[in-house]
Amino acid sequence: MSNNTDEKKKSFFSKNKGILLTILIFAVLVFYPLPYYITSPGDAMVLDPIIKVEGGDKDKGEFMLLTVAVGKANIPQYIWAKFSDYKEVIPANQIRSDEETDEEYNQRQLQMMEDSQHAATVVAYQSAGKKVDIKYHGVYVTGIMEGMPAEGKLKVADKIVAVDHNPVMTTKELLDVLGPKKAGDKVDLTVLRGEKKMNVNLDVKQFPKKYIQNEGPKAGLGITSPVTDVSIATDPSIKINTSQIGGPSAGLMFTLEIMDQLLDKDMTHGKKIAGTGTMDLEKNVGPIGGIQQKVVAANDAGAEIFFAPVAGNNYKDALKAQKDIGSKMKIVPVKTLDDALNYLNKL
Repeated sequence: MSNNTDEKKKSFFSKNKGILLTILIFAVLVFYPLPYYITSPGDAMVLDPIIKVEGGDKDKGEFMLLTVAVGKANIPQYIWAKFSDYKEVIPANQIRSDEETDEEYNQRQLQMMEDSQHAATVVAYQSAGKKVDIKYHGVYVTGIMEGMPAEGKLKVADKIVAVDHNPVMTTKELLDVLGPKKAGDKVDLTVLRGEKKMNVNLDVKQFPKKYIQNEGPKAGLGITSPVTDVSIATDPSIKINTSQIGGPSAGLMFTLEIMDQLLDKDMTHGKKIAGTGTMDLEKNVGPIGGIQQKVVAANDAGAEIFFAPVAGNNYKDALKAQKDIGSKMKIVPVKTLDDALNYLNKL
């Protein structure tokens, strides 16, 4: 009985050798991971359904945020991207560090999106002459360096509220306190992990050369991209629902949409307006990644106007993409929120 079974197995594999080999090759091509990410044009999302200001004004036109699709590369995708104008191959270490987990990366992206919303809300309400109060509650840990003191002691989403028993409520305060520390110094952090309050004692350590490159000797705890926990009280109230969209690049468009709902006038003048760029509390519009892919997404969505940051060559790259795809969209350079507002006022 056993001999018959073995003979049948040999016969099956002999007859189906080609099919099995094809399946094996296909599996390797599809599932073998490469140390690259592929980015491509994402979506153009109308902001009216995403941002809701209580009693907000409705207009005929639209403000839109833009996304870039990002995914890990396999072999077929890598080859396809190399022959595609608006798919970009990016080394994995430019998207996230070798030590950063999927959880840490996603947490960092969502935290940057939340920060972007806060900055946009503050700037929009202040610019519209409306009431906004800001409160700071501590500093979130969004990443931890391998081999540094924070590893194994702190976790992503821990919130630091004090250093050496002195309250620390913002990222700037945390950096100001830790900046002068030298290797060998001891630091006592007061940390909130969920509802639990705890003290974490760490020794300051020299950063490995791979982290500081040509900056010279530096020491620290190994906390990367710390983010301030902020709560904002506004009048009228506001709700922003971006689901799982991450990153800070929608700051400018958030600001414009919030102002549009706060003010009685139609800032869009009935037009479809897309754009991108970070927003800080001084109303500066910062550069972003994937600008050419966002131009493609905006054009596909029928946008008539596209706001592009001047910083980081974003504006020049946007013009290049516009010309390349033959778009009639107006590309408008912006350094600050006022640049965008002045352009809209002249429509």
